[in-house]
Amino acid sequence: MVSLTIDSGVAEVVLNAPHKLNSLDPAGLRALSQAYATAGEAAARGEVRALLLRGEGRAFCAGRDIAGVSAENDDADAYLSGLVQPLLQQMSAFPAPTFAAAQGACLGVGLGLLLATDVVYVAENAKIGSPFAKLGATLDSGGHWYFTERLGMHRTLDLIYTAQLISGSEAVAQGLFSRAMPAESLLENTRSIVAGAATGPTSAFQESKELVAQIRDQRLGLWDAMAHENSAQARLSRSADYAEGFTAFQEKRAPHFRG
Repeated sequence: MVSLTIDSGVAEVVLNAPHKLNSLDPAGLRALSQAYATAGEAAARGEVRALLLRGEGRAFCAGRDIAGVSAENDDADAYLSGLVQPLLQQMSAFPAPTFAAAQGACLGVGLGLLLATDVVYVAENAKIGSPFAKLGATLDSGGHWYFTERLGMHRTLDLIYTAQLISGSEAVAQGLFSRAMPAESLLENTRSIVAGAATGPTSAFQESKELVAQIRDQRLGLWDAMAHENSAQARLSRSADYAEGFTAFQEKRAPHFRG
């Protein structure tokens, strides 16, 4: 259901249940959490310097697997608070740059997985949105926060009220994700970008990741953010990668970062 491979500093986590559009039941969420935990341990040892999340088949993830779930006895809070939220927090805090390549349906908890990822590339024809109005439910997995933050209040409520799905191209144009690509070249292009990130100055990347999260969550103003940048740069200036970057620039050669 979920697989993990590690090669050349890149952890690739794959949702591998294409027959059900990679929808996730509790066992699938636990397996995904374990994959991130294993990759995180490898990152702590310096063996993983970037992570790629993707889904096998024609969809990234269609959301929660509700096969066999009884509406009368469903404990939605146990599923969301007990399983989904801890997983998304774990993903967001992953100690290296994270990327996702998403095609087809990106809905519900699947959308939440993308929103908890640092950089998301989507197929131009991907399907993204909140179809919950058709189910008598509402957007979850942090969707309200991210949609309001990135799309604004009116567009958020428009998508929720109408249950309209937007394409990957539209999602990027409206500021929800980073880049849209043709579906046939999405994975190849994303893998190339992730491989490049894995050879980069990962300590510097981690400083930026943490700073961006502080700006977002603590609403840091310009001068507070600048003070945090100054402190981060001071820490990095004592690192081997900082010295290598300076020396490579002065010698007019490509740097070789160790992470």
